[in-house]
Amino acid sequence: MAEISAWSRTGQFIFRGRPAMVEEAGAFFGVTLPQTPCRAETAGAHAALWLGPDEWLLLADADEADALEAGFSPLLQDRPASLVDVSHRNVCLTLSGALAARILNCGCPLDLDERAFPVGMCTRTILGKAEIILWRRAPEVFWVGAWRSFAAYVEKFLVEARRGLA
Repeated sequence: MAEISAWSRTGQFIFRGRPAMVEEAGAFFGVTLPQTPCRAETAGAHAALWLGPDEWLLLADADEADALEAGFSPLLQDRPASLVDVSHRNVCLTLSGALAARILNCGCPLDLDERAFPVGMCTRTILGKAEIILWRRAPEVFWVGAWRSFAAYVEKFLVEARRGLA
């Protein structure tokens, strides 16, 4: 079937910067920021998701959030780049199991076949009427990030879709 579970509390940051900053930011964060569109890179508890040509979602343990923000501050000083803490804004769920892609496709227009949306791919998309960030972490495991104000809707949508496919 499929399991829907809340992800552990996460430090989440939007990093925006020009190409010259990307390598430095990745070195400090401990993950190479992906340059290939719609891809994610991970190293330990850190992940970097490409969201746009100059935008990445950086994920880390919640306990590291303050230290990461403080450490990035000197790197960004007087440079055309920014780091914004969005931990309070987003809620993350994990959807896993053999029916995970089919459940998502009840409200997401993307082709989630593994050949079209392979492990490591991520993107902004919609689920029903809510914008989400979708990341395939493993063949049958998806990370779903949604704004906190849409969290109940997204979770109920997934629960209802799962029920409909059961």
